[in-house]
Amino acid sequence: MMATEGWKQFTEDVQGIFDAVNKVAPIQNEIDLFFRKGQLDILQWVLTLKESSEQAYEALQKEDPSGDASDVS
Repeated sequence: MMATEGWKQFTEDVQGIFDAVNKVAPIQNEIDLFFRKGQLDILQWVLTLKESSEQAYEALQKEDPSGDASDVS
């Protein structure tokens, strides 16, 4: 899924949203600040999902040298 052109376009869109939301000028109070922080946390998670998934897969491969990471009981 993350190797598709659609994923690339999606992450480019998310990066644009992240850049637009990552500004402090419109924050008027504490509630706005925490709301904005939550938005940025979710967007950052999406932007790092591919790398995190790849790292987890590589770690599983190291634990199971046979290459069969599907049997993680």
